[in-house]
Amino acid sequence: MRFVPTIVRLLQTDGSMALNATIYKAELQVSDMDRHYYATHALTLARHPSETEERLMVRLLAFMLHADERLEFGKGLSSDDEPDLWRKDLGGDIEQWIELGQPDESRIRKASGRAREVIVVTYGGRAADTWWEKNASTLARAKNLTVLDVSAATDALAAIAARGMRLQCMIQDGQVQVFGNADGEAVTIDPLLRMRPAQGAR
Repeated sequence: MRFVPTIVRLLQTDGSMALNATIYKAELQVSDMDRHYYATHALTLARHPSETEERLMVRLLAFMLHADERLEFGKGLSSDDEPDLWRKDLGGDIEQWIELGQPDESRIRKASGRAREVIVVTYGGRAADTWWEKNASTLARAKNLTVLDVSAATDALAAIAARGMRLQCMIQDGQVQVFGNADGEAVTIDPLLRMRPAQGAR
């Protein structure tokens, strides 16, 4: 498999910076063959005191899956009004709103009215399954919602977390491979698609 990507280097900073946050820096090279997106992002992430390294790495994975020059980290755990990640158009309208974990159904409904597209990335194994079983029928009303589960990969991702990271991410046919281990082995992620937007949704 050969491809010749055009690599763009972009500097992006976490919007959830707090005085008592732990700062992580990541140089992330993304080669997304599904979306034909190739860029290197210099990321600064603030780990909230109540945030685990597992959740921090799920945030980073969510960025990999939807990488874009305008995708930003929101305040997330530090705010009720901002998601974990979001992308706005040049006019300030919200194109993409990304939540992690098991958000309240009312929060998702509110986000669906504010953003063109809402994405929920769940993790946590059985807890994520239970959340989906409880909310699936209600969430089906949201016509611009995508729900992904990445529970199977979070332990492996947390194992490569470090205050300073250099990561390579390759995405093809929906499968994600993240290279960052000292031994050179990739963490392979096959996100489970639980829900996608209805045809004709905005």
